[in-house]
Amino acid sequence: MKMHVGINVTNLNKSIEFYSRVFHSEPVKVRPDYVKFLLDDPSLNFTLNLKDEVSGNQVGHFGFQVENHEEVLQHKDRLEKLGFFAREEMDVNCCYATQDKFWVTDPDGNEWEFFYTKGDVETMVSEKTCCATTPSSNVEIKNSSCC
Repeated sequence: MKMHVGINVTNLNKSIEFYSRVFHSEPVKVRPDYVKFLLDDPSLNFTLNLKDEVSGNQVGHFGFQVENHEEVLQHKDRLEKLGFFAREEMDVNCCYATQDKFWVTDPDGNEWEFFYTKGDVETMVSEKTCCATTPSSNVEIKNSSCC
């Protein structure tokens, strides 16, 4: 079974470039208004749908949970070497857990989190600082954090 995520984008070429780098994989199908990535790790059917207008992050965020702190740093280093700005958050408490993470943002403002959950905590931090996102149309990260 594969999870499926379809997102709306305004520029297929920029989005293909971004997601090919983030996923470290090329799309399996490219049409004038549609692109599909079929990934094995993570098991994901991910599609891009071309729209005239997209108003930033239409969901809270997307993310990849990894197995350990070193894997967080490996992905961060890989994406920074490809020219992405990655905002790092190490040893933060969010969503009833202590996590190490970093964020990248796609061309339409959708945020992607790479995180490792180090342990559970008993309290939730303020909703204003945990799982809060601010849409943006550039590839830089905004001040947000979450699960």
